[in-house]
Amino acid sequence: MDQTDICYLTALELRALYVKRELSPVEVTEAVLARIEQEDDRIRAFVTLTPELAREHARAAELAYMSGTPGPLAGVPMSIKDLTLTKGIRTTRGSLLFQDDVPTEDPPLVEQMYAAGGVMLGKTSTPEAGWKGASTNRLGPPTQNPWKIGRTPGGSSSGAAAAIAMGFGPIAEGSDGAGSIRIPSGFCGVYGIKPSFGRVGGRISAGLLGGQGPIARSVRDAALMLDVIAGEDARTPLSVAADHNYLDAAESGRRDGALTGLRVAWSRDLGYAAVDEEVVAIAEAAARRFLELGCTVEEAHPDAGDPWEIEDVIWQATQAVTYQDLDEEQRALLDPGRVRVMQSGLALTAADLSRAVTRKGEYYETVRKFFERYDLLLTPTLPIPAFPVEQDFPPEIAGRPMSYLGWTAFTYPFNVTGNPAATCPAGFTADGLPVGLQIVGPWRADAAVLRASAAFEQIAPWSDRRPGEPTA
Repeated sequence: MDQTDICYLTALELRALYVKRELSPVEVTEAVLARIEQEDDRIRAFVTLTPELAREHARAAELAYMSGTPGPLAGVPMSIKDLTLTKGIRTTRGSLLFQDDVPTEDPPLVEQMYAAGGVMLGKTSTPEAGWKGASTNRLGPPTQNPWKIGRTPGGSSSGAAAAIAMGFGPIAEGSDGAGSIRIPSGFCGVYGIKPSFGRVGGRISAGLLGGQGPIARSVRDAALMLDVIAGEDARTPLSVAADHNYLDAAESGRRDGALTGLRVAWSRDLGYAAVDEEVVAIAEAAARRFLELGCTVEEAHPDAGDPWEIEDVIWQATQAVTYQDLDEEQRALLDPGRVRVMQSGLALTAADLSRAVTRKGEYYETVRKFFERYDLLLTPTLPIPAFPVEQDFPPEIAGRPMSYLGWTAFTYPFNVTGNPAATCPAGFTADGLPVGLQIVGPWRADAAVLRASAAFEQIAPWSDRRPGEPTA
C-alpha cells in the first residue's frame, strides 16, 4: 500500500488494520504528515500544524493497541477548526486580532477527541469568526477547493473539508451556524453532518444557531466521531444527551431494506431559493435513488417561507458583540465584509432580536408539523457549484442578487430550527465540481439522518473519489 492509499483509508479501516498489526499509528501519522507537507502549500487547509503532538499521540495510540486498551479514535489522524480553542496551540479564529493567541484550556469536544485517542494534526482554516461561507481571511492566501484551484472550498469550515478531500486525515471537526459544515463539505465532495442543536456543544454564545460536528469521507467515520463528541456537559449549558450509538445507526443503514417504507420529501427550492438548474438535476437524480431504497419520494416542502430574516438578525447580533468593545486600531484589523455585518448588528434593537427569536420558534413549529407527514426531507445542499475563491459570496444566482449568507438558502433554515442535517456527495457538474444532496431529519433524529446517509452511500459510494482523478 503506497503513501497516498494509506492517507485515504477511513478511520474504521485504520482501526481494523491497527488491531491486526498490518499498519501502525506511527506509520500512518508519518504518511499523513508527509502528504500535508507535499500538498498543502497548494491547498492551504491548515493554519497551524502540530507534527510533534501528532507523533506523541500516535506513539500513545500504538501502546494502547499493544496493551489492548485503544480508545475509539486511537491512532486516527484528525484536525480541529481554527475557531475552536485548543490549549497550547495557536487559535487565530481567522483574524489578525488573534493571530498569536494561544488558549490555556481545551473545550469539551477537544478533550473528548484526545481522550478517545485521536491524533492531532493541527488547526484548519476559517474566514474571520466564521462570518461567511467562503475561505478568504486577512491572515494569508485563501484555502483552495481541491477539485479546482481558483474555486472556493466554501466556509466557514473551509480547511476542514478541504483537508478531508485531500486525504489529510479521515475525520475533522467543523462548526455550523448557517451551513458552515455542510457548505464546504458540499463544495469539496465529502460528507458532513450538522447534528441537532445542542447535541455537540450547545454554547449560548453560538446565538441559538450553531453547533459543532464531524466532516469525513464516509458516513460511518462521521458517526464514529459523533459517538465521541456528542452528549451533555455542564460547561455547555444548552447541550443535550446522546440518544443513540450513532455508529450502530449508520451500520444499520447499510442493511437491505433499512429505509423501506419511509416517506421522503424532495424539494428543488424549498419554495423560495434561487438555484442553478444543473445542480438541481444532479441533486434530484440522487434523491430519486431513494426509491431504490424502498422509500416513497414526492415533491414537498414546509410551507414556511424563507427564514433568512430570522437567521440574519440573530447572526448580525452575534457578530456585532465583539465590535463595540474594540478600539479603532483593532477595528482596522477586521475583515471589511465582516465589519459591515457587525455594524448592521449594532443598529438592531433588543426588540428586533426578540422578534427574531419569537419568529424562530414559529418557523420551527411549521417545520415540526411538516415532519409529522414525512420522515426525511431532501434538497440540494447548495444552489450553485463552487464559485471563484476571491469572492465573499456569489453576487447573483439565477439572476437574483445575493447577500453574505443569504445565498445559502438550503442550509440556514435548519440552523433556525435546529434539525439535524447532512450533506452527501451526489455527483459532479460538467466542469468537475462536486454537488451535494442534503438530508434533513425531524427534531433530534440524528440517528435517522445517519442511517439514511449510510443507505444512500451504500448504493452511490463516494469515499474512494480523490481530487485529480476523473469524476465521471
